[in-house]
Amino acid sequence: MDVRFSDNFFKRVESKTNVGKQTILDLAAKLQKSDLKNESTLREVIQELGQMTGKSVSKEKEDKIIEAVVNDKVPNDIDKMI
Repeated sequence: MDVRFSDNFFKRVESKTNVGKQTILDLAAKLQKSDLKNESTLREVIQELGQMTGKSVSKEKEDKIIEAVVNDKVPNDIDKMI
């Protein structure tokens, strides 16, 4: 799947998270090489995102995120989430 995001998208993400475009692109490249149905991989990614953004992720929230990803319940239009 070829997904392209506008610079406006990256600016909105950066303004809300303090995570820059290059960091996002580096993480995306890492995710492309990962098995996102693997629970331990997902937990690692969630914790890494939490550290990047300075947000703590509770065990309950982490479990909900993992359930959504594993069960393909993640929205297709990420741009509308930001």
